[in-house]
Amino acid sequence: MALIHLFLFVGLVSLEAAASFSPGSRSILRDIGSNNADQKDKALELNATNFDSVFQDSPAKYAVLEFFAHWCPACRNYKPHYEKVARLFNGADAVHPGVVLMTRVDCAIKMNVKLCDKFSINHYPMLFWAPPKKFVGGSWGPKQERSEISVVDEWRTADLLLNWINKQIGSSYGLDDQKFGNLLTNISDQEQISQAIFDIEEATEEAFDIILSHKAIKSSETSASFIRFLQLLVAHHPSRRCRTGSAEILVNFDDLCPSGECSYDQESGRKYTLRNFHICGKDVPRGYYRFCRGSKNETRGFSCGLWVLMHSLSVRIEDGESQFAFTAICEFINNFFMCDDCRRHFHDMCLSVKTPFKKARDIVLWLWSTHNKVNERLKKDEDSLGTGDPKFPKMIWPPKQLYPSCYLSSTEKNIDWDHDEVYKFLKKYYGQNLVSVYKKNGDSVSKEEVVAAAEEMAVPTNALVVPVGAALAIALASCAFGALACYWRTQQKNRKYYHNPHYLKRYNSNYMVMNTFSNTESEREKER
Repeated sequence: MALIHLFLFVGLVSLEAAASFSPGSRSILRDIGSNNADQKDKALELNATNFDSVFQDSPAKYAVLEFFAHWCPACRNYKPHYEKVARLFNGADAVHPGVVLMTRVDCAIKMNVKLCDKFSINHYPMLFWAPPKKFVGGSWGPKQERSEISVVDEWRTADLLLNWINKQIGSSYGLDDQKFGNLLTNISDQEQISQAIFDIEEATEEAFDIILSHKAIKSSETSASFIRFLQLLVAHHPSRRCRTGSAEILVNFDDLCPSGECSYDQESGRKYTLRNFHICGKDVPRGYYRFCRGSKNETRGFSCGLWVLMHSLSVRIEDGESQFAFTAICEFINNFFMCDDCRRHFHDMCLSVKTPFKKARDIVLWLWSTHNKVNERLKKDEDSLGTGDPKFPKMIWPPKQLYPSCYLSSTEKNIDWDHDEVYKFLKKYYGQNLVSVYKKNGDSVSKEEVVAAAEEMAVPTNALVVPVGAALAIALASCAFGALACYWRTQQKNRKYYHNPHYLKRYNSNYMVMNTFSNTESEREKER
């Protein structure tokens, strides 16, 4: 009897083993990969059910889609290479989040067969490239013409795939890139603000995109407000590419928005619309923030970048421009910042200013004080509701450990500021430090960003060592920009709505009518 029981037990074990290793079973693959169970895949595995929705909702600018089969040895061997690239772009710990969405589809699963057929998959693995939304309801065929979905032809190693991606988007990412600009929590390190130059570009482009998405330029009033802010950006934006992009929009504004009515898409029948322009260049937005990156997706980011932009503008203006800059910033937030409570609070603080600004120092300190008041108000709300960023709680700026000279004395409820020292700190922090302090080893900054940073740091004293070709290029660029400015001035002469007295009265308009590009009355007479 015991012998019979032994045979039955062995038989059951054999049947169970046969079932677990039957054709099509994935248990073997799971067993092989069990040693790496703690390493979660970064590439997003899709199926026929979630395929369209994932691509539709993705904020990434580009996507890579790999078709594979779990039984394919070549696919299993390729997976570590694909994951090396995916870790750069996917997941909460991504080094370059929001740029490329890395995805996979297993064609050996029955529910995905029709999906794989739509892309004419005839071998594994097979990789495709396109903006995410082009994959929604998309397909591909070898004889298909003018498809926005392309085949990735260099992919066999992680290096080859990343090099191919770099060629497509003009980047210089590396497999050894480390997480950069995330959770810069050492607030006593003044050099961290240097990473915000990229966030300022991101916030400028995002603000422009919000205006376009909401078609927010709807009248001569909002049009004039947008023009004034562009003038401020052209003259004082810390980023050269944003100054250039703002000037291009400003020069063409009368054609794009006659009488304040802007064209936003090709359906308007106009050859060019606002969407044809990139205020900070075609490589922006990048889809992520560095200095302003929070510990949660919904914290910091755009609002932080916008504050840094305003501070960086304020420290660059000259005496005599302060009232103009104040009005331009107040109007811009009032007309184009879509958080209604935030907009109204900021607007009230603008209206509370009764004496017009005369010195550059005035607006620098006013904006600093206003930002601290906003932080105080938001901190109370976030503490009571638990909605703040635990790694970046709202605080009074600058904290004592960052610049103790700003403090004459302080208690838990009151701070006695040395405003001269505060002004000195803000000028250096949002001025010199913002644009001139970069990682010395350059390991974490892409090639094109280093070039852009170098352009920002260029000074005339280096003229003797500039190559002849570079000098000629600079001279031509200066002439071109001069021509743009000249044309723009001509445009302004015919602009009937350049100053709207009724609206500007709210911000002491009689003190702000000025020409940003002229410093003396005689120069203005010549322009007339």
